[in-house]
Amino acid sequence: MAGAGGLHPSPEAAGCWCLPVGIGRRRLPLLLLALLLLLGTGAAIQGEDLHACKESEYHYEYTACNSLGSRWRVAVPHNPGLCTGLPDPIRGTECSFSCKAGEYLDMKDQSCKPCTEGTYSLGTGIRFDEWDTLPHGFANIATNLEIDYSSTESLENCTMSKWVPLGDFIASNTDECTATLMYAVNLKQSGSVSFEYIYPDSSIVFEFFVQNDQCQPTVEESRWMKTTEKGWETHNVELSRGNNVLYWRTTAFSVWSKAPKPVLVKNIGITGVAYTSECFPCKAGTYTAKSGSSFCQQCPANSYSGKEATSCHQCEPTMYSEPGSAACKPRPACTDKDYFYTHTACDTNGETQLMYKWAEPKICKEDLPSAVSLPPSGVKTVCPPCNPGFFKTNASTCEPCAYGSYSNGSGCINCPVGTEPVLGFEYKWWNMLPANMETTVLSGISFEYKGMAGWEVAGDYIYTAAGASDDDFMILTLVVPGFSPPQSVTKDSENKEIARITFVFETICSVNCKLYFMVGMNSKTDTPVETWAGPKGKQSYTYIIEKNATMSFTWAFQRTAYHEAGRKYTNNVAKLYSINVTNVIDGVASYCRRCALESSGSSCTSCPAGHYIDRDSGGCYPCPPNTYLKVHQPYGSQACIPCGPGTKNNKIHSLCYNDCHFSVSVEGRTLEYDISALANTTSFLGVPSFTSKGLKYFHHFNISLCGNHGRKMATCTDNVTDIRILGKEAESSKTATSYVCQSIIVPSEMMGYKTVVSSQPVSLADRIVGVTTESTLDNITSSADHFRLGNVGLPDVIFFFRSNDVTQTCNYGRATAIRVRCDPLKSPGSLSVPNKCPEGTCDGCTFHFLWETVEGCPLCSTDDYHAIISACVGGIQRTMYVWREPKLCAGGIPLPEQKVSICKTMDFWLKVGISAGTCAAVLLTVLTCYFWKKNQKLEYKYSKLVMNSSAKDSELPAADSCAIMEGEDVEDDLIFTSKNSIFGKIKAFTTKRTSDGFDSVPLKTSSGTTDMDL
Repeated sequence: MAGAGGLHPSPEAAGCWCLPVGIGRRRLPLLLLALLLLLGTGAAIQGEDLHACKESEYHYEYTACNSLGSRWRVAVPHNPGLCTGLPDPIRGTECSFSCKAGEYLDMKDQSCKPCTEGTYSLGTGIRFDEWDTLPHGFANIATNLEIDYSSTESLENCTMSKWVPLGDFIASNTDECTATLMYAVNLKQSGSVSFEYIYPDSSIVFEFFVQNDQCQPTVEESRWMKTTEKGWETHNVELSRGNNVLYWRTTAFSVWSKAPKPVLVKNIGITGVAYTSECFPCKAGTYTAKSGSSFCQQCPANSYSGKEATSCHQCEPTMYSEPGSAACKPRPACTDKDYFYTHTACDTNGETQLMYKWAEPKICKEDLPSAVSLPPSGVKTVCPPCNPGFFKTNASTCEPCAYGSYSNGSGCINCPVGTEPVLGFEYKWWNMLPANMETTVLSGISFEYKGMAGWEVAGDYIYTAAGASDDDFMILTLVVPGFSPPQSVTKDSENKEIARITFVFETICSVNCKLYFMVGMNSKTDTPVETWAGPKGKQSYTYIIEKNATMSFTWAFQRTAYHEAGRKYTNNVAKLYSINVTNVIDGVASYCRRCALESSGSSCTSCPAGHYIDRDSGGCYPCPPNTYLKVHQPYGSQACIPCGPGTKNNKIHSLCYNDCHFSVSVEGRTLEYDISALANTTSFLGVPSFTSKGLKYFHHFNISLCGNHGRKMATCTDNVTDIRILGKEAESSKTATSYVCQSIIVPSEMMGYKTVVSSQPVSLADRIVGVTTESTLDNITSSADHFRLGNVGLPDVIFFFRSNDVTQTCNYGRATAIRVRCDPLKSPGSLSVPNKCPEGTCDGCTFHFLWETVEGCPLCSTDDYHAIISACVGGIQRTMYVWREPKLCAGGIPLPEQKVSICKTMDFWLKVGISAGTCAAVLLTVLTCYFWKKNQKLEYKYSKLVMNSSAKDSELPAADSCAIMEGEDVEDDLIFTSKNSIFGKIKAFTTKRTSDGFDSVPLKTSSGTTDMDL
C-alpha cells in the first residue's frame, strides 16, 4: 500500500538500505528519459503495423528529480511492444509539489482531485491499517541476541519469533529473540511517521528508530519507547527528505516462567512521499460517505460493510456483529451467562432493590426454544449500613463524617478528649460504587476501552460483570490522592512503609482465569505487583505503600486469554469483599486512638521520635536502649521491640542495624569483630543462565551488609524501558533500595547497547533480624550444608535479614542469610551462592550467600599467639612471639616485639657449684675433727669418774682427780662402758655442759640412786 515514491526492500534484507552515491546519480533522470525515447523509437521502427495505444494500455510516471528539482512525466505501457503512439513526455510538476489529505494527483492533467466516496488518501502520505497479512514493502526478521556464527542451533530457535499480523494490528514476539519489523521509504520532502501502539509489559525492550541515507540513526533518545498507561497511544517522529528506513524492534527478557504481553502496533502512517496517484479503498468494516476523506469510519455494532463501502448495512434481527465487522453472525439463545444482578441505590425508606440486567452488548435472543428469560427484578431488601467513617442521611445516602469524629457506618461520634481519628478508607459494604472508584472493560483483542461497567456491586461484595467477551479485562480502579503518615514516619528516611492497602478477595473459575493487582503512581502506568491464576479461596492480601504520592490501585480480571464468539465463562468471577487503605489524606475514621497530649492537656500532639504513648496518661516516654518503635502503633511499652542479637537501634529508634562491630562467645572465649571494610555496597554476579531460546543472563545482587547508620545502600534498577544513553542518565526507572536486592542482568554485548540491560529488581532484605553464629534465627535457617565446611573451632558469623514483600509463595516475605567466613588469604573477599541453587535460593523465599574474606576474621588478641624462648647464647637469651596456626584472626593487637635478656651460661654455674661443694667439704672436715677431739676429752673424764665411783660410797675423790694433770698423756687408752654414736655424743655435749665450763655427769651411789651431779 505504498505510494509511488516507496522504496521496498526484500524480506530477506537484514541491514539498512543505502542508495549508491556518485557522479552518475545526477545523470540518472536524463539517462532514463533518453532510454524511454529510444525504446519508443525502436518500437515504432520494429512494429509499424501496431495500433495506437489506448489510455487503458498505459499509465503515467514521473522520472527521478534532477539537481534543479524538476522532473518529466512519461507514459509507460503496461505491456511494452503491444501498441504504439504513446503520448510524448512533458515537463512534470515540481518535485516539492503535493496534494492535500483526501486528494490524489491525477497524472493526466497533473492536478489534485478529491477521493471518491468509499476511498481515502493522506495526500503526501500512505497508511497501513490492514494487517491480515504483512503489507507489501515490509521486512520481518528474527535474530538471536547472541550472534555466534559457529553455531546455527540458537539461530534456528528464533526463526519463527517474528511480528505476527492479527487483522487490525501486528503483534511482537514474546521470547528472548529479537524481532525486527522494517520499512524503507524515499521522501521527496520532509515528513513524518506516526503509529498507534500498546506497550503494557516492561519485560520487553521496544525500540523504534529511523536510519537515513548514510545508515545513521536519528535522535538516539527517542528510540526507547515508554510503556503505555491506558489503551492505545500515538507516537510520532519527524522524517528528513531522502531515504529513510523505519525499524520496530522488540526483545523480551522473560527469564521468569510467565511470558510477557506482546507489543501491538497499528495504523502506521507516513507523510512526505512524492505523490499519491490513487486513493485507497476503505477496508471491510469501515466506510466513508463523503468525498475527499483522509480516513474511514468504523461501522457500529450490529452493522457491517464490505471493502470500499460508502455506508454500513444493518444486520438482520436474528443476527449481530461487533463494531468494525465485515459480516454478521447469528444470535445465540440466551443463557444464565448473559445476565447479571446488581443493587439499586437506597431509597428514602432505607431499602434497595435486587435488579437483573442483560449483559451489554446483548447478543442473545430470548425467543429461541432453548433460551432463558431474565429473572424478575424488584425484590426489596434492607440497605446495608454505610461504610465505616460514613453516616446515613435522611435521603438514605452515605456521607463522610467530619474530621475529629468517627463512625461504624451508622452515625458520627466525636473523638474523646486525648484521642485522634485514624484516617483511611474502609470499604466492606457494596451498595453503591464509592466516588473514588471507577470501573470499565478493556477489550482483550483490540485493547480498547469499552463504555461499560466491568464490576457490579452486590451488597456484601463487588464482583466482575459479564463483559462483551470472555477474554475482556474487567477493570476496577481506586484512586487515593495521597497519604498522611505520622510525623515519626516522615522523619525516618529509612522507613519504607508510608501506608498499606489490604483487601479480601475470592476467584471462582472453571478455566485458567487470572486476577491482576496493579499499582500506579502519579498517573503513570499501572505496574502489576501480584497475579493469581485459577480458583482461589477467600483470602487477604496486603501491599506496603512506600512513597507518598497520588496512587491508583487497579484490579483486572480476565476469564480466559482465548477469544471465542459469545460468552461461555461468565460464571467465572472475581469477588472483592473489603478494601482497607490506611493514612489517607482527607480520609474518614472508623475509630479514634489515644494520642500524645500537649502541656495544656486538651489537644493532641506528636511524640518525639523514639517515644511511645502511654495509653493511660497520654504521655510520651522514650524507648529503652537497643529497641525500635512500631511507629504505626506506638502505644505502650510493648511497642518498643527489642533488637536482634548483634544489632542496636538508631538515634530515633526507628530501626535496628549492625554498625560493623559485634562480639560472639565461642567455647568460653569472647571474639571481637570489626567488619567496617564491608560497609560499602558490594555487587555479586551469579553464574550465567540461559533461557530456552539461548538468552544468556545473570542474577545480579547488590549487598549493603552493615554500617551507614542503618541506611539501605543497595540499589537495583529496571532500565528496560529507559536504557541509559551514552553520557546521559535515565530520567526515571523502577528501583529497589534495600540491604540486599536482586535484578536480572543481560550483558551489553548481547544487544549491542551502550549499557547492560537490567530488569525485574526485587528487594530481598528490608530489615536486619540479627547477627549470630547460630544457624537459625526468627524462623530463618541457614543450613551449613549449602556450602563447604568452614574453619574448625571458628564458626561462621551469619547476618539474617527479612523483606517486606509478601508473595503467594512467601507468606512471611523473602529472607536472606549471609554467612561471613574468616579467610585470611582473601582480601577483600569473594561471594558465592550454594552450588545446588545457582540462583541464590532453593525455595524462592530464602536466599543464601557465603562471604569469605579476611574481614570476617575476629580481631587478634593475646590468645592468638604464644612465646618461644631461645637458649642462652653468649650470655644473651631471646623471646619471640608467633601466631598460633592456623591463624584465624586479623587486625586487633599486633604481635609483641622480640625481647632480649642477659643470662648466665652453664660453664659459669658449674664452676660456682664445684667451688661451693669444695668449701662445704672442707668445712665439714674441720668440724668433724674438732668435735672428735672434744669427744675424746669427754670420754676420758667420764671414764675417770666411773672408776672412782667404785670407791667407798661415802668417800669423795680428791679435788684434782677429775682433771688431767700436767704431763698426763691424753692419748691413753680408755675403756668405754657404752658405745654412743657421734651424734649422740654431740647432743650430750651441748646439753650437759655447766656454766663453769665443765660437764655435769650424774653419779650413782652403791644403792643405785643419784646423789649429786659433778
